[in-house]
Amino acid sequence: MSHKSKLLLRLIKTQSSLYLLKKGTGKKESISITNDKGRLTKEEIDRMVAEGEKFAEEDKALKEKIDAKHQLENYIYQMRNTIEDKEKLADKIDADDKSKISDALSEASDWLSSNEDGDKDDFEAHLKELTSICDPIIGKIYQKQGGQNASHDDEEFEDL
Repeated sequence: MSHKSKLLLRLIKTQSSLYLLKKGTGKKESISITNDKGRLTKEEIDRMVAEGEKFAEEDKALKEKIDAKHQLENYIYQMRNTIEDKEKLADKIDADDKSKISDALSEASDWLSSNEDGDKDDFEAHLKELTSICDPIIGKIYQKQGGQNASHDDEEFEDL
């Protein structure tokens, strides 16, 4: 057997260095191995940072557009539930007002379906238009309910 085959070495890997440990003697030799291949150059890093900053504005605009779209979708969903759920206001809305809200919701929903890629301002404008129709009607109902409860509460206070 050659001298090489008698010498048993054990490799121990730590981060970017290898250590050779002679079996039996415990003598340690170190070899540093670095991986320069695959590292980014300063120019590549600068280019990536610039691209990130460039796309940050686009990402912000896209997020605002998606948020505006979700606000419109959520308003349509919540208002539809409000006028159809008997535990909410379905029984308290008169037929004309319910029809106005329902028509406005259908129109907004149809517009949304055909304008999935609309811009933020379009989504916000349609939400504003929809709320200008629905909110006064719903507010009037809540005011009536509050007014009835308020007069009932006044009677209780008079008894005290």
